Amino acid sequence: MFKRLTTDYFNWILIIGVILLIFEIAFFFGGSIIPALFSALFVYIGWKNFHKLWGKIVFWIALVSLVFSVLNLFAVRFLIIAAIIIFIINYSKSKSEATQMEPILPDGEKKRESMIKVDPLFDHKVFDDQITEDAAYQWKDVNIHGAFGDRIIDLSNTVLPNDTAVISIRHVIGNIEIYVPYEVEVSIHHSSVFGKAHILGKHHLKLMNKSIHYQTANYDTAYPRVKIITSLFSGDIEVKRI
Repeated sequence: MFKRLTTDYFNWILIIGVILLIFEIAFFFGGSIIPALFSALFVYIGWKNFHKLWGKIVFWIALVSLVFSVLNLFAVRFLIIAAIIIFIINYSKSKSEATQMEPILPDGEKKRESMIKVDPLFDHKVFDDQITEDAAYQWKDVNIHGAFGDRIIDLSNTVLPNDTAVISIRHVIGNIEIYVPYEVEVSIHHSSVFGKAHILGKHHLKLMNKSIHYQTANYDTAYPRVKIITSLFSGDIEVKRI
């Protein structure tokens, strides 16, 4: 659907959406944003207690309230209308094009690249916790984002490459725990709006809208090593040896 959408057009759509969001906050006292935040909080509470009857009731009621609150935002309505218009334009163009042009080499042969699809270690999840397997598993770099839940990665059950392994996590509400073997060098860059950080003996008990960066002494010269990049809106992070 969006394959014909250029980066400039996409950026303009996002800019207009942000302007509408700021306009709603400034002139309508937040509009549906505050109810949406409260609904999201109760969705998280209900999900964490979903095994109980009251948790199920709170979750579904809050989820319905969250959907309606989000749909009432000017910015979201604009994005929905823009998506519909883009779909109609792209659909009409696809019908008018008979063939799709591909790059051709001077000798007439089409240039094709040999690619191998690799399944990620984690998929993106809005809700629920994500934990590495207790048994041995094959390492793959981690690049995920989510909204609610905890993220736990245990590097002692895998073999890291003799290179730089990468863990990138962007999360809204929840905790992050990463267990690193003693022989592995570590670099971590963490940012948080609300939360605490415990990183290899370094403690930050009030991390308010700050970024921190630590690395072990031999990180720049020794392998294997792991580069950790994390960001949280609200939650704690713990990185410790195992």
